[in-house]
Amino acid sequence: MSTSDSRDNLNHRASELAAESPGGPGVSLPPRIPKKRRLPIQPTIPQDRALRERLQAESAAIIKSLEIIPPLSLEELRENARMVREQAGCADDYDDYIVILINNEAWRETVAQIPFNRRLLLLPKCLRNSAECPAVVDEFGLICKGCGKCSIHDLSQEAERLGYAVLVAEGTAVVTKMIQAKQIEAIIGVSCMNVLEKCFPHMEAMSIPGIALPLLQDGCIDTSVDLDWVWDAIQLDSKQQRYQLDLEAIKRKVQSWFEPEVLQAVMGKAETETERIAQEWLSRAGKRWRPYLSVCVYLSLMSEHYEQPPMIPADMKKLAIAVECFHKASLVHDDIEDDDDARYGEKTLHMEYGIPLALNTGDFLLGEGYRLLAELEIDPEIKVEMLKLAANGHLTLCRGQGAELYWAAHPRPLSTLEVLGIFKEKTAPAFEVALRLGAYYARASQEVHDILSLYSESLGIAYQIADDLDDYSGRSDSNDLQSMRPSVVLSIAHKRACDKGIESLTESIWKRQSSYEKVETELNELISGLEVIETADELGEAYMSQAIRSLRPLSNATLKGLLRRVVGKIFGEHLAEGHCGEFEARNAASGEAGT
Repeated sequence: MSTSDSRDNLNHRASELAAESPGGPGVSLPPRIPKKRRLPIQPTIPQDRALRERLQAESAAIIKSLEIIPPLSLEELRENARMVREQAGCADDYDDYIVILINNEAWRETVAQIPFNRRLLLLPKCLRNSAECPAVVDEFGLICKGCGKCSIHDLSQEAERLGYAVLVAEGTAVVTKMIQAKQIEAIIGVSCMNVLEKCFPHMEAMSIPGIALPLLQDGCIDTSVDLDWVWDAIQLDSKQQRYQLDLEAIKRKVQSWFEPEVLQAVMGKAETETERIAQEWLSRAGKRWRPYLSVCVYLSLMSEHYEQPPMIPADMKKLAIAVECFHKASLVHDDIEDDDDARYGEKTLHMEYGIPLALNTGDFLLGEGYRLLAELEIDPEIKVEMLKLAANGHLTLCRGQGAELYWAAHPRPLSTLEVLGIFKEKTAPAFEVALRLGAYYARASQEVHDILSLYSESLGIAYQIADDLDDYSGRSDSNDLQSMRPSVVLSIAHKRACDKGIESLTESIWKRQSSYEKVETELNELISGLEVIETADELGEAYMSQAIRSLRPLSNATLKGLLRRVVGKIFGEHLAEGHCGEFEARNAASGEAGT
């Protein structure tokens, strides 16, 4: 297939899915987010996001421990970079990258004190999707059309909302004039390592506070950046500095609440076999996303009301365990209904104890969840709303699971929108309940609750699409195709096959007439030939982007940053986004240094 044919195929995907009918319960497709080329990270930058985050943390630690005051000379930066590198135990290939991180941390507190309307956000044109960007360029830089096909529009819009001056350009002449005219006092800039090195002497000479976010690639086209670092830098202010939440520490804290002795302290000593099984099931492996989200939302919202980072109240432990009770109960019932035999790499509860005991344990966990919520020391009116929220979430989940079970009894091909409708009801409520329970406990406004509802819907659907892709790739304990459950992979494959008049295979699988094991090779060839995985992945990214867009009205920068990070943590490094290649020749001719 030629490049142009492939691009035409991609362009038809959104309309192809939107044309399907009937749709699920109130589900709609998000705007299409065309995939941008994923280029390799340059060798002078750590390839692993976890190492980049560790180096950033080590840089912040050395600035704090040595009480370093900016500006720092290049010699000082290199000496400190050597210490950070040795502390992290990584290669000296990354010294230039670490220099930038240390300089950022040295200036961070100063930048936080400068009003937003005295700052400049400087973005490179190369963050755009070169294949599809409709923007035009004038002498001042790129004029974004707001098409949503890259991160430039969202970053610019948020910065302008806060009061920043925003420039999407590669030249420094305009910036220098703005500094000399005292229109700006700090710069948040995104650029490639090469340009940042050239700019450093100018910024050092003028002692301009700044935070530089290095692009992960050189090459001046379709580059990417650690996008959540850019968001954090844009929203940095003195108040947020005091409340920067240690998300990893919170995660560890929440995980510790599911140790057997802690569960007994909160839920009571296990006097019966039912209580013992329930508490043992709760303490088993799990990502604990939902209780973690409840705690983080509470802390983010409460950070606006205190001079010091807010403490986690004792009742939050009850709330978090209640959230996990609801989740683990749903897994028990789901495993029985789907006849799954493994969960977390171990036997499912019904395979270990039998269906009757497993059903009873799931029901017991539901009761425990409601009991723990009822025991919270909070205003009765708020407690009623929290109980209503949990009950409605439970009912919605059962409707979604019921739709799937009805399909199992009366199998037929499902459209992509119908599958997404099941996802919306089965997965999104758990995220919504977790997020909004934390918000209720923090006494959040109705506007915050409305935003969290929209965010949860997109996040839940994206999560389930990712789960389907993990199933298909073998990265998961289960396989929806093998277990003959509704799958977005199969729905897209069937639509594509119907369009080509070759739907007999996918239809037989949907109707449960063919065993997956017997047709696996043939089906995989069909899925590969019809670019199904690429479409499903693109659809998942569109829902991720929609989840992030839903956060725009949030005024709490800590909560907004947290929820953006949640998307990144759940879905890996998809948020590394991404410059200005077609302008390099002109820059060389004019002698400009670049962004």
